[in-house]
Amino acid sequence: MSAQPPKVEVLTFGCRLNMVDSEELARQNASDTVVINTCAVTNEATRQARQAIRRLHRERPEARIVVAGCAARIDPKSFETMEGVSRVIAEQPENRALAAEEGTRGFLAVQNGCDHSCTFCIIPLGRGAARSAPPNEILAQARALVENGKQEIVLTGVDLTSYDANGLKLGSLVRLLLRELQGLARLRLSSIDCIEADDDLLIAMSEEERLCPHLHLSLQAGDDLILKRMKRRHARADAIRFCEELRKARPDIVFGADFIAGFPTETEEMFAQTLALVAECGLTHLHVFPFSPRPGTPAARMPQVAREVAKERAARLRDVGESALARHLDAQKGKMLRFLTERGGAARAADFTLARTPGIEAGRMIDGRVAGHDGKALITTMDFALAN
Repeated sequence: MSAQPPKVEVLTFGCRLNMVDSEELARQNASDTVVINTCAVTNEATRQARQAIRRLHRERPEARIVVAGCAARIDPKSFETMEGVSRVIAEQPENRALAAEEGTRGFLAVQNGCDHSCTFCIIPLGRGAARSAPPNEILAQARALVENGKQEIVLTGVDLTSYDANGLKLGSLVRLLLRELQGLARLRLSSIDCIEADDDLLIAMSEEERLCPHLHLSLQAGDDLILKRMKRRHARADAIRFCEELRKARPDIVFGADFIAGFPTETEEMFAQTLALVAECGLTHLHVFPFSPRPGTPAARMPQVAREVAKERAARLRDVGESALARHLDAQKGKMLRFLTERGGAARAADFTLARTPGIEAGRMIDGRVAGHDGKALITTMDFALAN
């Protein structure tokens, strides 16, 4: 029996879009290569990537290390000088629809880059200008995912709601995919910007049952002055109104949100506005980060909040998020829900609620009754009726 050729290893940092990029990088690089796909959203993400490169070279000095991703595009020279690095990929990715098949879901990148200039964000330097993949490419990739057994596809991008392919906006793209892919059980959207959501997307959310009732919002803060200093395009009232309108149109919808705690000049009173927004928007799944100044961004030059204060505020905001999640989990008790199983004995409902499903293989749609929860995930009864 002949030996199998060495595979390309990819170590991925950062967002879902990076996960998609990683599969493409694995296809593009020669075997016996380790690709480090970096993230630049925080200093910590970049530090972790550098640490991984040093550890890899120390443990496997013969490995050919290729560095890619946002941090590599923003500051390629700093990686080129690292011991053990063979190549740095600093070019912007092509304007193509790319899909990742690893795992339970299929991730489909339909948009890349960003034309906005949020004062805390370095990502436009790493991803370039906003660009949208052609609908025919997206449909072809999505069809291939379904044919390969994916029951859920997640549309992703740097600024997903800016999708615009010659006038075709995100809402129309969603409707196109659901119309053409009758065999797809679920279509999910990744992080969106509430102020950019087009009317057709809101209508689709109310009318299309297979469009998952879950939206993750890029909110970042709940105080109008901080939002202005961030150069966000929405105000506090916009976020509240958006959630209210969507909840009327789709009563079962669940919202998540990204927040930054301790942004420069943030006072305790301003932070209290962010804490209150969790309840006012009815948020359930929170991603919270203490502010991390990125060199080269306007926010890095603003008067800084002490690092320990930012961390303490982030911890308080996470506590509020945990309480909101617990209330949501409480409300699910006794319901019969449909879950898509994942690896490790876990599963997700259509609204992204996590459940414990030990002993069930990944990639199955199952119906289970909710018996309770452990504070983070639903506990379901084991008398599952398999949905497929």
